[in-house]
This record gives sequence, structure tokens and C-alpha cells, in this order.
Amino acid sequence: MAATDGCPCRRSRRTVAGVTDPGVPASAPPAPTTLGELRDSGATPRPVKAEIRANLLARLAAGEPSLPGIVGFEDTVVPEVERALIAGHDLVLLGERGQGKTRLIRTLVGLLDEWTPVLTGSELNEHPLAPISVWAHRQIAEHGDATPVGWLHRSERFGEKLATPDTSVGDLIGDVDPIKVAEGRTLGDPETVHYGLVPRTNRGIFSVNELPDLAERIQVALLNVLEERDIQIRGYRVRLPLDLLLVASANPEDYTNRGRIITPLKDRFGAEVRTHYPIELADEVRLLTQEAHTSWLDGGAGGGRPGGEQLETPLVPEHLVEIVARFTRLVRDSNHVDQRSGVSARFAIAGLETVAASAVRRAAVAGETRPVARVVDLPSIVPASRGKVEFADSGADPDDERETEVLEHLLRQATAQTFRARCAGLDLTGLQEHFTGGETVESGELVPAAALLGQLGTIPRLAELLGRLGVPEGEQSAEQAAAAVEFALEGLYLTRRLAKDTDGARTVYGA
Repeated sequence: MAATDGCPCRRSRRTVAGVTDPGVPASAPPAPTTLGELRDSGATPRPVKAEIRANLLARLAAGEPSLPGIVGFEDTVVPEVERALIAGHDLVLLGERGQGKTRLIRTLVGLLDEWTPVLTGSELNEHPLAPISVWAHRQIAEHGDATPVGWLHRSERFGEKLATPDTSVGDLIGDVDPIKVAEGRTLGDPETVHYGLVPRTNRGIFSVNELPDLAERIQVALLNVLEERDIQIRGYRVRLPLDLLLVASANPEDYTNRGRIITPLKDRFGAEVRTHYPIELADEVRLLTQEAHTSWLDGGAGGGRPGGEQLETPLVPEHLVEIVARFTRLVRDSNHVDQRSGVSARFAIAGLETVAASAVRRAAVAGETRPVARVVDLPSIVPASRGKVEFADSGADPDDERETEVLEHLLRQATAQTFRARCAGLDLTGLQEHFTGGETVESGELVPAAALLGQLGTIPRLAELLGRLGVPEGEQSAEQAAAAVEFALEGLYLTRRLAKDTDGARTVYGA
């Protein structure tokens, strides 16, 4: 996203521990609207890195999270980033795909002052008391204390460029503007320059994603930005003392194979921070809960049944979220998966959203008002997520069914692990004894919750089972009870205490 588009954080509406969303103004801009008023107010220019340092230290002193919304990095990555920011270092985030590098970079915007003064009309976001361009000096000379001053929200002080092979020096730094030359200005006039993304993010944070993919000759253009804090544009004698924090991201695979960061550029970054996937299962679950967006599945967004009755927002029970989290971790650790490529957090997020979507579809077909995800919705993850995994032993045939078998096996393993962790010591003999006389229980896409429970009659210790699975008393519904019972049936099958026969959308449990 270009600098003029603003910070993508604006789309979020989260607040964490009292830290407001950096994309949503929490207050009106300050009052001064002219240079004279700003000077009289006692305002002084402050470098962007000093600004970030002061706000970071204030958050740390207040016990607030420095990077709200970042999950699983609290004891590893976050302290390294904090030290780099306090030291005033530009930094590179190095890690496999889907580890939250871009999310972390965009979160840095929240460490800027909410409002900062700028000369109205400046392309370079110049501070009225510290102009750097010929245009700005002329404006102040012409208007004096009446020079108009505007206020820039921190969400507008973020620039971002995805490094692609066709990125040019003009895109990043700038080039001659032929239109300005055609207007009668002479070549060599600094005002004939069209500034690129980097100078237009002056007094802000600029991010280069996938830096190794940037051609080496283009990387050279960033050398002066990082060290001398100025830019060079063709043969122009232009020296702009830029003030910005430069943050880049890179994947280790790209870092070593497809592309590389040239040595002089690596040397100019003050810090290199290695990111990682969530270490603890609890962090994986927190990340899924935070990032998986299922609000679009709400009936108010277009779902519903004939007659106008709307479906409620889908509920994915805690044990199913844990299964998806365990499944993701098992795929990451599998010998069949290319470890250099990694398994992105987007794999788990998309999987959980697919489970929710499957529940909504099943509720619409089976006539349920409240969509609650069940074990029967889990298999939908495999075909939807297969393309997100790079297999180490995959041959020339991209349709190798062995890959599907690997994912299905790991999903069953994740379900069994969750069952053992959640239901250890729970007496399920009453449920198991239902099948001793040869009875069966049918589930599947066309079986609503009431029909599933009706096949079992009175279920011993159902309240205890629901409690183990995180369903509080007073909130227990037939749909949640069916989800818990089906999970118990699947667990009994995976621990070899029940049999199961699956035929397409139909699943039958028996002795």
C-alpha cells in the first residue's frame, strides 16, 4: 500500500489494555493553524525516533503493552524490537511466512504522537519550525507567521512498499517530473523533482516488505537513506535531511536463495530481529481467536433461510479452536512438509474460518437457527488448506493423494490429542454403553443437533462434559450439547473404544 493510502491499521477497531487503535483519532487535532500560533504554543521539532522512544518508554512505565495485538512474541521478539527502538535503530524482521512480521511493523504506528504539525501543502510532511525543501522556505518567506499549518494524524505517517523485481529508484526515491519541466522550469531546479515513497513518508515510518526481492541496484538507493539520512536523485544537487524509521521484512528462504540483501545495506540496519511461530499452544489458540474473522458469516451480512429468518453468528467451540491450533502445529512439525517454507499462521486462520463457514452451511441446510461448529465440520479444512502447504517429498504430480492423506492423518491426530487433554479422567462409560446393544448414532452435514441428541436419549454426565469443554452453565444449548457429544464420540473412536463408518456426508458411530 502506498504512503498516500494511510496506515492499514485504520481498518482495525481493537483496543488492548487501554491502548487506543492508532488508526482511529482519539482526540481532535490541536488548535494552532498558523506558524505564529504554533511557535507561541511552545512546540518544538522532535525527531521521529525520539518521538517513538519517548512514547515507548511511557507505555512500558505505565505497564501497557508496547505492541498491542502481537501474540506469542512477548518474551522473545518484542523485547528485541523494544531495545532496537530505544536505541534508535532501523531494523530488519527476519522470519518464515505468516509469522506476523507485517502486522508487527504496522503496529509500530501506534508509538507515534497522535497528531503532529506540518506545513499545509508540503509533499514531505515538513515541520513548520524545521523546513527542509526550497518550496517550504519560500512559503515561510512569503507568509511569515501567517504560513498555514495543518495537523497530520499518525495513521497518515506510515508508508509501505512490497519489494518486487520491477520496483524502480523513482518509486522509492524519486525522479524528474516531465510535467513540471514542460511548465517552463529548468532541469536542475529541485522543484522539478517528483518525490518517491520514501521522502513522502518523511517524519514517519517506512516499511519495505520482502526486501531481498528488491533488485540489488535498487537496494543501493537506500544506502544514503539509512546512513546519511538524505536522498540522491539523478544529477540533482538535492540534499534533504530525511527523518524516518526504516523497517524491512525478509524470509530466510528468500534471504539465502531467491534474493539477498546486499552487504552494505545489511550493515546499515541497526538491528536484525528473528521472528517465529507461536511457541506455546495457548499462544496459537490466542492468535486464532484474535485473527479469525467470522463476522461476515453473520446472518445480517446476507445469510439466512427462506422466509427471511436470519442465521445467528456462528459459534466455534473452544475444543474445535484447539484442534485447529494443534493441527497447524503438527503440520509444521511433519517430516512430509518443507520446513524451509514453513506453515503460515494464515493456514490456521483460514482453517478456522472454513470450519465456521461449514457450520453456517450445515445450519442452513439442516434448518438450525444457531450455527455451532461440530467435529463433522473439521474435514472441510483439508481440501481448503492443502494449497497452503509445501510438501518436502511431493513429486511432479501436484494432485498426489498422499498429501491429502498426510493432512487427514494429522487432523485425526490433533483431534485425539485434544480429546485426551480435554477429557482426561472424564467418565464416558455411560455414553459408550449406549452402543452395547448394537445401536448406532448417525451424524453428518444433514443431521441437525436435535436429531443427533435424539438418537442418544438421556446422556449421562452431559453437564460435566460441557463444563470440561468450556461451556458455562446457563449458556448451554442443544447445538452446543450436540457439538460436545459428537466430539466425545469422535474421541472414543480415535481411542479405539467405538467404531465409525464414513460415507461422504454421512458418519455412523457404533460399537
